[in-house]
Amino acid sequence: MSKRMSPFAATVMAVSLLFGAAGCAVTSGQSTVGQYVDDATITTRVKARMAKDPKVSAMRLNVDTLNGVVQLSGFATSEAERVEAGRLVREVPDVKDVRNNIVVRAPQ
Repeated sequence: MSKRMSPFAATVMAVSLLFGAAGCAVTSGQSTVGQYVDDATITTRVKARMAKDPKVSAMRLNVDTLNGVVQLSGFATSEAERVEAGRLVREVPDVKDVRNNIVVRAPQ
């Protein structure tokens, strides 16, 4: 019997591999490795929610988190998609603020 990995589990695995490769380096603006891990966890949760939502394209949107503040960038095909992405982020635990810099652009 073949089991498929859920999108969330796949995302968690990818982040885990990234930590192994990156060595959990603390970046500018993050005071501790713990904060780096917290931000990475928030980013993973946001991307997992976007992957599940049929109204939001996780492939066209970028998510960056620093000290609990999530910045969204990339391109949405409608204002509704841009707004929905921001709403999804606000529902993620430990998100302190959302900076929605998504640009609405018609599909090409």
